[in-house]
Amino acid sequence: LGRLGLERGSSAREALEVMVELLERYGQGGSCKEEPVPFIYHNTFLLADRTEAWVLETAGRYWAAQRIQEGSRNISNQLSIGREITAEHAGLRQRARSQGWWNGDGEFSFSEVFSLPHQPARMEAAKARYRAGKELLRQHAGRITAETFMAILRDKASGICVDSEGFRTAGSMVSVLPRDPALPCVHFFTATPDPSRSVFKPFVFVAGVKPAPQVTSPAFRDDPAKRIPRFQSAVDRRHELYRRHQAALELMEMDQEQGQKLLQTLRDLEKQGLEGMNELLAGTVTPRPEELADLFFDCVETEMKFYT
Repeated sequence: LGRLGLERGSSAREALEVMVELLERYGQGGSCKEEPVPFIYHNTFLLADRTEAWVLETAGRYWAAQRIQEGSRNISNQLSIGREITAEHAGLRQRARSQGWWNGDGEFSFSEVFSLPHQPARMEAAKARYRAGKELLRQHAGRITAETFMAILRDKASGICVDSEGFRTAGSMVSVLPRDPALPCVHFFTATPDPSRSVFKPFVFVAGVKPAPQVTSPAFRDDPAKRIPRFQSAVDRRHELYRRHQAALELMEMDQEQGQKLLQTLRDLEKQGLEGMNELLAGTVTPRPEELADLFFDCVETEMKFYT
């Protein structure tokens, strides 16, 4: 749904319209893990462009959306839109009444009505992450930067950065979307797991952008994800940067001193990228189009050399 919203919508609002139309028509589902035993949940989305931001939350084919007019907003594997509904499924409230979840009296709260009364234990972790993320954003209110988001995504104490219990934060992204259309949008990707030990690399959409095969997962002729029944066997989908980064993580764990040196090198690389992008967004430098086209590829290549 997220990819189709990006493909077919030219704004956050249009993406929202695309996604809810598809959701109402087809529903949602599919395993979140590449294993025979499915792990499935319904989804929440953050949608933003240069002028608007939305939270979209779903329950089966039903949904509610909240337009964010100011400040900050976070989500975390749970329903969080209460009475602040900007748009909703046409049959949302009737569905709630027909199921006996809401009697029609008082204000309607999507999160209260559509959340399970007895939630699985793992939902407690989701609630803790949500509260921690909200508090971390509150602490930086009025002075949030790309670096702020990177630090929050790296926060392990809150559970936002996951590195245990069979799960690991697979990849992280921070986007800067200037209101001035003359300035480019800048996206920072780790393309590697565990952002606390990864480097955010800048990417700018420009004509002729250079592909980065180092972060392209391999293709398989007989892919178990496409065979029926699905996921009856496993394949290694890690791209080259991912593999080298994993090896570096093992080094960091075995040799603390060497690991810290490598981590500091990565942070220095990230700092250079942030400084360059801040200058670009401030209008103090004007890179040549070919420099921006090669930017992400060059950052990935530089990171890989450190691992070698």
